Amino acid sequence: MFKNMVMYRIAAQWQGDLVAVEQALQQALFSPCSATQEVSDGWVPPRGEAHGALVESIGGQWLLRFHSESKILPASVVQQRVQDKCSAIERESGRKPGKKEQRDLKEEARLDLLPQAFTKQSSVWVWIDPQAHLLVVDASAQTKADAVVSSLVEHVPGLALALIDTRTSPQAAMAQWLLTHEAPAEFSIDQSCELKASDDSKAVVRYTRHPLDIDEVRTHIAHGKLPTQLAMTWQGRVSFVLTEALQLKKIIFQEPVQSEGQDEGGLDADMAIATGELRLLVPDLLAALDGEGRSLGLEAMENTTAAPPTAPAKTPPRQGKDTTNITTGPGQAPVDTAPNDAPF
Repeated sequence: MFKNMVMYRIAAQWQGDLVAVEQALQQALFSPCSATQEVSDGWVPPRGEAHGALVESIGGQWLLRFHSESKILPASVVQQRVQDKCSAIERESGRKPGKKEQRDLKEEARLDLLPQAFTKQSSVWVWIDPQAHLLVVDASAQTKADAVVSSLVEHVPGLALALIDTRTSPQAAMAQWLLTHEAPAEFSIDQSCELKASDDSKAVVRYTRHPLDIDEVRTHIAHGKLPTQLAMTWQGRVSFVLTEALQLKKIIFQEPVQSEGQDEGGLDADMAIATGELRLLVPDLLAALDGEGRSLGLEAMENTTAAPPTAPAKTPPRQGKDTTNITTGPGQAPVDTAPNDAPF
C-alpha cells in the first residue's frame, strides 16, 4: 500500500462528510468493459467485498480504491485484420481501398476484435486526511492520478483540489543538497539520483547504489545537469525517491516500521501503519522545501465558492506580500500648474 504519492491540497472550505462522499461515489461504480468497450473505470470497495463501503475510515483516515479495466489489442493484430479486409475488397471489386476507407476499416476491425481481446486490470489507492485537507493518490504517473482526481471532482460536490507546490522547487533544493551534501532536518541522502541536462542534448546521468558526496556529482550540476530524482530516507523509517514534480516514488517502510506492525495484519493495520508514518513525513518534506506555496488556482476556487453570486470578482493578492491598506496611486489628482502647456 502506497508505493507512490501524488499529493493534492483540498480546498479549506470543503468539510468532508463520509456518508455524502459514499453516496456520491455510488454514482461512479466500476463495471467491467462491455463487448465493444475498450476502457472502463470506477470505484470499488477497498476491502474487496461485494457491495461493501466505497470509503473506509480507519483511525480517521479515509481509504478509497479506483479500479480500471482495459482491453489489449496489439497494433499488429489490428493491422493484419485491416489488410485482410482490404484484400477481400480488392478481390471482390478489383479496386484498392483509399485512405479514408482504410481508416473506417481499421475502426471496424477494432470493433470486431474487442470481444475477443484480453483484459488488463489495475487499481489505485486513494488516501484522504480530512483534518489535514490532504489527498494522496498512489500513482506512478501523473496521467493516472489525473484520471482518479477527475472522477472525484466530478462526482463529489464542492470538492476542489490542487497539486501541492512549494516555495522552493524540489529540483533547486535537491541540487543544493547534492552540492553541499547536507540533507535537510529529519532526512538523509541515499545512494541513487538522476541528473538531466537542461539544454538540447537532454543528457542524463544516473547513479545507483553509489556514493553521491563526490566531486563528479558537483561537476555535473555546475555544468547544468540538474537533479530530477533523488533517493532519500526520513528518520530512518521511510525511504523514497523524490522527483522534480514533488512526487514520491518507490516508497519503502524500513525495519523499525515493519517490526512495529509485524504482529498485526490486514487492511486496517496496513492503513494505520502507512498513514501514521506518511502524515508525519509530508509536513517535514514541505518544511524542507521552505513551506507550501498555495496554488492561486485553488485560492480562486475557494473565493468563487465562498463569495455570493452577485459579488464582483476579486484579484487574488500576490503571494508573499501583505496587500492590506496598500495605496496603489495618489489619493487625489495633482494641481495642474501649467494648464496651457501640452506634453506633445
